[in-house]
Amino acid sequence: MTTFESDDGRTVALRIPAKAEYITLCRLALTGLGQLRGVGEDTMADLKLALTEAVSNSVRHAYGPNGDGSVDVRYELHPDRLGIEVVDDGAGFDPDVEAAAAGAGDELSEGGLGIAIIKSIADEFELRSQPGSRGSTLRFVKRLS
Repeated sequence: MTTFESDDGRTVALRIPAKAEYITLCRLALTGLGQLRGVGEDTMADLKLALTEAVSNSVRHAYGPNGDGSVDVRYELHPDRLGIEVVDDGAGFDPDVEAAAAGAGDELSEGGLGIAIIKSIADEFELRSQPGSRGSTLRFVKRLS
């Protein structure tokens, strides 16, 4: 883990192999950092869910079945909010297609559902990726006050 300081907060960076068994490590880091900021139990549960969905997307989809890559997680700690950014260098995708899959009728489809969950939890949401390109970045912010 690496820590960076800025004028209004601190950023902690974690790089994990793109393997499902490392998602728990991301959640544990979030729990510890949330305790530093006094994040409430309900908010922490929401943040863990959103983080799990974001990292799982990278682990499952970015590098194919072998998972030969890494996922970077950045935790942005501010006095009034907590930001989380999940970055991979895998295969890009079309965020508009994922958004359409998440909103398709009343059926719950696996494609895009994680993104819909994150959007419902977050106060800010950003997703950057392109089909045929390398890498995706998903960033969300939860206000603490």
